[in-house]
Amino acid sequence: MEGVSLKCGDCGALLRTVEEAQEHAELTSHSNFSESTEPVLNLVCTACSKPCRSKTESDLHTKRTGHAEFVDKTSETVKPISLEAPKVDAIASLENPSSTASTDQNEEMVVPEVDKNLLEELESMGFPTARATRALHYSGNAGLEAAVNWIVEHENDHDIDQMPLVPANTKIEAPKPSLTPEELKAKQQELRERARKKKEEEEKRTEREKEKERIRIGKELLEAKRIEEENERKRVLALRKAEKEEEKRAREKIKQKLEEDKAERRRRLGLPPDEPSAAKSSAAPVVEEKKSFVPVRPATKAEQMRECLRSLKQNHKENDARVKKAFQTLLTYVGNVARNPDEEKFRKIRLSNQSFQDRVGSLKGGIEFLEICGFEKIDGGEFLFLPRDKVEMAILNTAGSELDSAIKNPFFGVL
Repeated sequence: MEGVSLKCGDCGALLRTVEEAQEHAELTSHSNFSESTEPVLNLVCTACSKPCRSKTESDLHTKRTGHAEFVDKTSETVKPISLEAPKVDAIASLENPSSTASTDQNEEMVVPEVDKNLLEELESMGFPTARATRALHYSGNAGLEAAVNWIVEHENDHDIDQMPLVPANTKIEAPKPSLTPEELKAKQQELRERARKKKEEEEKRTEREKEKERIRIGKELLEAKRIEEENERKRVLALRKAEKEEEKRAREKIKQKLEEDKAERRRRLGLPPDEPSAAKSSAAPVVEEKKSFVPVRPATKAEQMRECLRSLKQNHKENDARVKKAFQTLLTYVGNVARNPDEEKFRKIRLSNQSFQDRVGSLKGGIEFLEICGFEKIDGGEFLFLPRDKVEMAILNTAGSELDSAIKNPFFGVL
């Protein structure tokens, strides 16, 4: 497909003619241009008829004037771009097409003037004079790099080594001055301002995308936290329910024991026994015991811990003070690890330590409780050690809750 525009390889700008490409090169020092099949937009404001060459330019026009309606006339203005048409001939043909057609047949064709220094450099690089001259002419004498790029892009052209010819009068008719110094300065300022605004828009767009991503991540974190709190609430409710049922069973056990003692005293005094219906009714709740609901993973650990503490109290029920001190010591160990999980001194216990043996080690069930919490025997059983990667706050919190309940609940371990 034939090219309809020139595209700047440095900034991506689309230009309609060689003259615009030359002006762009003068303002920006860009020299990498190539033919493109992408047309230059022609968006005409319906309110003031101002043409805009891009969506960005139309947006800026809307922002400045409030005009928001544009008519796309790109298809009316698009035409194949001519790389060989000189600026003077193009302007003259637009102003007077009939005179141009009549004079073209009588004009003398000459080799166009190019930058001699650039021509010598291209020849020293091994390019033929005709090819170097053609490259400099069609790249607008923009520079050595632009000429080389043109040669690379057109090396397969059939006339690549033909000397270019232009009408002789182009040497006499000087082209219109491109821009005065003041206009050039104003144009450069406009381009800088346009580039700045484009950069600001891009930064705002990027910031909006980042903000959307932050909001999405925040929502996900809030949802994860809500689920975690809901699971924790269910676990606490399950533990409380288990404690209440345990207290209820303990009261029933004590009540049954009192009834048995009462019956024994009546028997010794020779009094008739109470009605068996009363005993049956008092024992009925024991028969109708229901297993407490246990959460899946934490409840399993909680049940193991509760059974271990109950066994410890049953094995040493004759010494409540020692059992309570053992519970308090275990609570201290667990609390220290929970508050300082990175401190190894709180995660390592010497089993031969006399204080540890007096408080916990010599009681059956004390070391087992710590092992349920994650402690392991190391160095041939000399130490109990809890590795940092095995510290689970949920298990430590469960252990603290069970120990606190065992200390405060007067009926704990009665059954």
